[in-house]
Amino acid sequence: MEIEFFENNIKCEMSKQINFTDDVKKEEEKTLYQCDICEKAFSQKRNLTNHKRIHTGEKLYQCDICGKTFSQIGYLTKHRHMHTGERKYHCNICGKSFSGSCDLTSHIRIHTGEKPYHCDICGKSFSESTHLTKHKRIHTGEKPYHCDVCGKSFSVSSNLTRHKHIHTGEKPYCCDICDKSFSQISHLSRHKFIHTGEKPYQCDICGKSFSESSAITTHKRIHTGEKPYHCEICGKSFSLRSHLTVHIRTHTGEKPYDCDVCEKSFSQKDHLTKHKCIHTGEEPYHCPICGKSFSGRSQLTTHVCGQ
Repeated sequence: MEIEFFENNIKCEMSKQINFTDDVKKEEEKTLYQCDICEKAFSQKRNLTNHKRIHTGEKLYQCDICGKTFSQIGYLTKHRHMHTGERKYHCNICGKSFSGSCDLTSHIRIHTGEKPYHCDICGKSFSESTHLTKHKRIHTGEKPYHCDVCGKSFSVSSNLTRHKHIHTGEKPYCCDICDKSFSQISHLSRHKFIHTGEKPYQCDICGKSFSESSAITTHKRIHTGEKPYHCEICGKSFSLRSHLTVHIRTHTGEKPYDCDVCEKSFSQKDHLTKHKCIHTGEEPYHCPICGKSFSGRSQLTTHVCGQ
């Protein structure tokens, strides 16, 4: 009896040690790798390494065809398909082809309406995890992308890229149909729909169709009245991020658009475009009733209303 009790005690102690070892392993598996710049945490070290390139701007992977560099090898692989034209992933609903499997997966959600990624703060749903990540920065105010020319910060990398073109004037994306150039690839994609007439995004409320997903997202706010972009200075809300950006300049006095003729500065790009007509004499807005031309859209509107 005593021997049996002794053996049971040993088994119990051994079991405790095994359980303790398992607990330690589980805790080690849960180890988080934290960014020492913004304190964001990751479950895998390689994810932290990739993340840090946001702050450093390091781009190790270079395209051997055009020389463009990327922070991750996956981005380079996807970019190369632009040169090769390879599109081996096909949508079995509409037949459209894609260079990457993730692009096909995202596209199929246009047809299905699936939005599997949910914001744990406001409950809003998204079709892609990257869209959720960008959305959350509305709540957190995080702006991890910094311009090395003027120091301005952005919540989305594409906004930084677009901003830098203000400084450089670069338009690297060219339409292969009409040769028009653009500073952003998304602008080129949107432009191409002028040639194709394609409008794959349809509003499920009123049935109106759009050529890009961002346009339908913006359009739906007409129905919902949603204004997710808030000014942290005065609290005013806006349905579009671009409207918030323009509004903030009324507080800061920022005027990033400069006339290359007289060096006058403007807070909005369309104001600069209108101003340049003073130098060029261009009058691109025409009255459909009498044919009279105007340098600004607002002048045409005033004229038409007076007819």
